[in-house]
Formats: sequence, C-alpha cells, structure tokens
Amino acid sequence: MILITGATGNVGREVVKLLLEDGEKVAAVTRNPAAAALPDGAHVVEGNPSRPQTLASALRGVEAILLSPRAVGDAAAELLSLAARQGVRRVVVLSAVTVAYGGGYRRFAEAFESVEEAAKASGLQWTFLRCAQFATNALVWAPQIRATGVVRGAYGDAAVSPIHPRDIAAVSARALLEPQHAGYAYALTGPQSLTQRDQVRLIGEAIGAVLSWQEIPAGQVRQAMIAQGVAEEIPDRMLGYLAECLRQPGPSTAVVQQILGRPALGFAEWAAENAAAFRN
Repeated sequence: MILITGATGNVGREVVKLLLEDGEKVAAVTRNPAAAALPDGAHVVEGNPSRPQTLASALRGVEAILLSPRAVGDAAAELLSLAARQGVRRVVVLSAVTVAYGGGYRRFAEAFESVEEAAKASGLQWTFLRCAQFATNALVWAPQIRATGVVRGAYGDAAVSPIHPRDIAAVSARALLEPQHAGYAYALTGPQSLTQRDQVRLIGEAIGAVLSWQEIPAGQVRQAMIAQGVAEEIPDRMLGYLAECLRQPGPSTAVVQQILGRPALGFAEWAAENAAAFRN
C-alpha cells in the first residue's frame, strides 16, 4: 500500500492514477471524500495530514508515503514519526528547487528545508523531489488574458524552467516504487528556460491569439494580489524568486529525462492542454 497526501491536488491526483495503472494499492488521503472524485480503485481515506492522528489507522500496512508539505503544514515531523512507528519504510517529499539553488523569499525555502530535515530525522528512507516553478502557476494570468489579452506583471524577463505537473507525478511514482531512489535529492525542472514574456507568448500560440506583456512595478503586483485575498507571503515568495531569476535564470536540469527515459514535457505542451482556461 502506498499512501498519498495531497491526493486531490494537481500532482497527487496524477500520482494516484499512475500507481493504480501499475496495479499498486493506493490510499488517497482527503479531508472531504464526498467531493474528492478520486480515480476508481483508490482506497479513499478521510483524514487531515496536518493532524496526523487522524491517519493512525490508515498508516498500518503502508510501504511508502508521498508527502505534500502544503497538505501536511507544520505537522511533518509528527506524521513521519507516527508513520515510522506504524512500519512505513519510505517517504517521498515534494520539495522546492530553491532549497538547493537559493534565490527569492527565504522563508519559502526554509519551510521545505524543515520538512526535509523531518524526513531525515524520521528514520525512513527518503527521496526529495525539489521542483521548479509549476507550469500551472501561469493560470494566475488567465483572467487578464481572457479579459484583455494583456498580462500586467513584474519581472517579465525573469527566466525559469517551468515543470509540467505530470512530470512531477511520474517521477514521484517511480520514487515511491523503486527503492534505488532512496537517499537522493532530485532537482526537477522543465526542459527549457523561459522568461515570463515567453510563457505568455506560448499561451497565445496555444489559443491562436497575440498576447502581450505589460511591465508594472513589483509593489503594484503585490498590492493587487493582496487585494484579491492572497496571503501576503505568496506575492513576497513569487516576486522575490522572480527578482532573483531576473539576475540569474532559474536552474534547468535533465533529471526528469534521466529518471523517466523520455524528454520532460515542455511549457508549450502544458499551454496546449490547458488552452480552454485562457479562452473566453
């Protein structure tokens, strides 16, 4: 049995699907089973990873855990300690590339470092998947693109290598199933370094429209996000990282291809798959 936290997220849901296709037994954790709509065949577990005791019985008989820090919050050490006592052997942690490469909002990296340290201290065999910016972050532009065809943002020339969530899921599934990945920290990125302007252009190509980027001050972007109800640390994190990537592009690695034996999926492919989100 493999237990997936964050099972209803972009990555977790795909991991559940891939593992089931491989014939594995999967326990998919969700706070709301009635609304989860998880793939047929998954053992749906009602629980809250940020309150580990709600998963105590579900951990019995589990071989490996996919740990999503977003789902677990500050309870990673408690959850992994409980997992070790219940006989779990391995944990795969969804982490962030800033842990290894630095840059941006320091508290963001520190949160992932804390989860990684908890995994090391738990006694479980661990694998860290340090992910670059998710391609899905571009969905934040969808309302502007649908309304005006213009994206107003800061640091348009900041370059990153966005990663497709399906690649993260595919590597996660391998790491959960293959013990040889234990003890490794992998930097997972997309195949191509792209500026924000490049990403907007590729979305335009996907929807058959000419889109443009309008540069505005970072403080204006921050205030607009906060006015929309976004927690303050999110624009600080995003803008801090983009400012760093303006000075030095984010990393690009070939790790996805090395593990999966095929090229990483590009941002253009993600944009084509999600074109409907950007059309009126």
